[in-house]
Amino acid sequence: MRCIYCFHDESKVVDTRTVDDGQAVRRRRECVKCGKRFTSFEKVDTRVVMVIKKDGRRQPFNTDKIRIGLIKACEKRPAAQAKIEQVVAEIERDVMNLLEPEVSSDIIGEMVMKALKNLDEVAYVRFASVYRQFTDINTFMKELATLLHEDRKDQ
Repeated sequence: MRCIYCFHDESKVVDTRTVDDGQAVRRRRECVKCGKRFTSFEKVDTRVVMVIKKDGRRQPFNTDKIRIGLIKACEKRPAAQAKIEQVVAEIERDVMNLLEPEVSSDIIGEMVMKALKNLDEVAYVRFASVYRQFTDINTFMKELATLLHEDRKDQ
């Protein structure tokens, strides 16, 4: 691997660790020419899944968008960052397991909604209000009623 400091083509691996629940490998490397150390990551090359947006546009699946949406929904809530990262990884795995080259943004949105409902109900309602584009208080109250009804069924 090329050194990021002197651009020499040869480096040696000093340390190797798995990260992201074994989905990636972190390698600490040392340049054989200048001796400086740097870190590289290896991840299995996965196929590109295209997301079909509501307006028909297509764009590559991007876990950062899911992460940002979850962080905004969980803002000032007790949801730990580790839990959010776990949800992002689960949704990415589920999307890849669909084995489809294209996935509707509606399917991904519903995956996020389901995960948020289990993670934090307030964050779920926040996300739902944007995702389902609540236009008035009645729509909002209907979603809350559905949530309360499902909670009673689960108890």
